This record gives sequence, structure tokens and C-alpha cells, in this order.
Amino acid sequence: MKILLLTKKSKYCKIVQDCIKNKIPNTEIFEGESGDPLPNIEWEGDYIISYLSPWIVPKELLNKAKFSINFHPASPKYPGIGCYNFAIYNQEKEFGATCHYMLEKVDSGKIVKTIKFQMQDTDTVQSLKERTMDYMLTLFYDILKFIEKEKPLPRSDEKWLRRPYTRKDLQELCKLSLDMDENEIKRRLKATYFPNARDLPYLEVYGNKFIFKGDNENGQ
Repeated sequence: MKILLLTKKSKYCKIVQDCIKNKIPNTEIFEGESGDPLPNIEWEGDYIISYLSPWIVPKELLNKAKFSINFHPASPKYPGIGCYNFAIYNQEKEFGATCHYMLEKVDSGKIVKTIKFQMQDTDTVQSLKERTMDYMLTLFYDILKFIEKEKPLPRSDEKWLRRPYTRKDLQELCKLSLDMDENEIKRRLKATYFPNARDLPYLEVYGNKFIFKGDNENGQ
């Protein structure tokens, strides 16, 4: 069994790296951060596993694997980016994580398996992300058992429910307006504020952009 793991630098990804190398020693790992170019990867084997990878895997690399799967930190209702943000804005009652086959188009391949949990009214972007990471690890452990034993992966009847959200969609959600009522502004602030995030809620007034960076003491 020969594995290629594409991931990033985080405590959750370190757990995944240690686990897969312990179970399947013949694993090659590449990690990066958002904005990093995809490394020159000379590899061919059984599985490409993308776990919070910062890269969109090109078709020519996908073709070098028998199977390519991705772990997406959201349920099938929220493909693409900004999944936590849109789920909170839409006041969802349920969220989750999804394992799916990778195609050239992001978050469009057949779904292998999902894991679900209940959202709370008090959830913030940060709390939802942390809980999703815990559940996605559980999903990873489950799928790795099949790979380790060289068994066929599960097949889910679930399907993606919309086109993937884009960064433009997220930036639009971050945009505040003086025309919005108090409830709408509060919903958008709750859904888009996250410490040190790339996209933060903002207000434009007469060509001036005011970015909401939160309260340093309580993060609100």
C-alpha cells in the first residue's frame, strides 16, 4: 500500500500524519499553508489523501492514484470555502464532515461517508471549527481502517446539495451595510468574525473600508 498525504501544518494534521505513518509506513507527506505553491510531486501509488490540504489537486496528479479522497470540514450542504460561516449565518441545526472522492472540480466527487453532529445556538465560527475538527478526525480513523485492510471504501447515498461556495461568496457575506437592520448585522458579525481570519466583516462608507477585528478581551 502506497499513500500520498497532502495536508497542512496544524495540531489536527499532525495527529493525522502520525496516525497514517504508524498504520501505513509507505506514506509520503507534503504539508503547506494557504498561498503556498503545490510542490513538484513525483509519486504514483494507491491513495491520494487530502486532509485540510491548501492545494487543489491537478488532474495529472489525481491520475497517478488508484483512488483519491478528500476530507472536507462540512456536511454536503456546504461545499467549497466558508462552510462554518454560511452554516452559522443560515442558523443550521446540524453540521458535519464529509469524505469524498476527488475530481478536478473542487468538492464534486462522489461521497464516501459523512459524520453529523448538532449545532448550538451559541456556536461561533471558532467553536464550530474546533468541534468539526474533532468529528473529522473520527471520520478519518474510520476510513483509514478500510484503507489499511485494503477493503473497498463505504458508499454514501448523500450528494452535494449546491455548487461550492467561493471566496467571492464569503467576502460578500462579510460585507456590512448601513441599510441592514440590527438583526442582519449581528448575524453577519457572528457568522464571519474569527480571530486573525483572512476575511473579516467590514463596512464601506464613502470609499473607506472599516474592518471589524473584534474585542481583544472577549473576541466579539
